[in-house]
Amino acid sequence: MLEPLVDTDGAPFWQYAARGELRVQSCAGCGEPRFPPRPCCPHCQSFASEWTPVSGQGRIWSYVVPHPPLLPDYAEHAPYNVVLVELAEAPRIRLVGNLVREAGAPLGSVPSERLRIGARVRAVFDVGGPSPCLPQWVLERP
Repeated sequence: MLEPLVDTDGAPFWQYAARGELRVQSCAGCGEPRFPPRPCCPHCQSFASEWTPVSGQGRIWSYVVPHPPLLPDYAEHAPYNVVLVELAEAPRIRLVGNLVREAGAPLGSVPSERLRIGARVRAVFDVGGPSPCLPQWVLERP
């Protein structure tokens, strides 16, 4: 599987995820949450930041179901879903992930016909699973 490129600004995101926590970078000056992480606040231009815990609740804003041909590491898993989740407490933040049956479940564990824009989801983590610990999403109402 592909692994994310971890840069200085985003490293805390992955450190928290490895502990099963979903946090987003927020401006320490104006409090505005931002993702992806970056050194400067786009709202007030402050360079001060902090990592704020979020509930992990959200809704599917969009999705796609890739089919072959794909990158070789993903072809054996296809078809599977990729969802874009709008966070409940920070609607301008949208995180990419996969909708799965439960934490650590394989890609494709939720049938494509179950995907719905607007469906309520929550973040889960397979802590202790393969590194890095990627946030996954489960339906609030399975």
